[in-house]
Amino acid sequence: MSRTVTVGLDGSPESRAAAEWAAREANLRGLPLKIVNVWEPVPDPMAQAPLLGAETQQHWTERIPREAAHGIRLRHPGMDVTVEQPPGRPGEVLSEVAKESELLVLGSRGLSGLGGFMVGSVGLAVVAHAERPVVLVRAGEQAADEHMPDPAGIPSAAAPYRPVVLGLDIESPDDSVIEFAFEAAVLRATSLHVVHGWNVPPYFAYGMSVDPEFNAHLDKQDAASLAEVLRPWRQKFPAVEVVEVSRSGKPANHLVDASHEASLVVVGRRIRRSPIGARIGPIAHAVLHHATAPVAVVPHD
Repeated sequence: MSRTVTVGLDGSPESRAAAEWAAREANLRGLPLKIVNVWEPVPDPMAQAPLLGAETQQHWTERIPREAAHGIRLRHPGMDVTVEQPPGRPGEVLSEVAKESELLVLGSRGLSGLGGFMVGSVGLAVVAHAERPVVLVRAGEQAADEHMPDPAGIPSAAAPYRPVVLGLDIESPDDSVIEFAFEAAVLRATSLHVVHGWNVPPYFAYGMSVDPEFNAHLDKQDAASLAEVLRPWRQKFPAVEVVEVSRSGKPANHLVDASHEASLVVVGRRIRRSPIGARIGPIAHAVLHHATAPVAVVPHD
């Protein structure tokens, strides 16, 4: 596998924001950046039209990634930036490209008024099929959004990074997801907030009263389990400040809430090789659609 940060670029505002985020991430990791612009051949009837023909489309599709690469080189002197324009269907091509990347970055439109994502069909397909981490970046994402406000309260990329947030399933924790989150925190020299949501026993839903003492016992028990899962990782990454958050309720809701103060949200996705096809999972799906920070989906077996 070639160690590179790859970004899918189609010229849309969300893909341009993704390209800028990918450049910053490549800079943090000390890796080259690859810009991939998938070229979809023009159907024959359109190819014969003088203003919408293949030559016109080829001109614009070549210009978009070329100009993006030029801008990134100006803003990040010395960065190794390459451009590829493979033909085919974007979802299929990007899923293949992801196999040769450290991580793949895609754009996603922001939902006006909600501040979250509107993940398109291509993005969802790639996330569901890719076997390498995929990061979704919303339109309008700025470098300062990942950082704490400066002493005057003004957003500034010169200020420290906001925390990295990890959504963790303590019933079946996966090392690759946890390690990705810790390494992201190390790269940003920031803290890691590990969020786990748990639900009260189902019989409470059938008319039985909730015992506050028993509920507190469950809370304490779950917090202890979370601490036990993270204990070896604290030892492996002693420089990372870890904040453990164990709360009753839906995990996705807690992660979306935590995303408002995060530089990056990390969630896992179990790889399913079945005849019914790939899927994202309800928690990752909800976080992708409603988080306000970039979201990294890390696939695992």
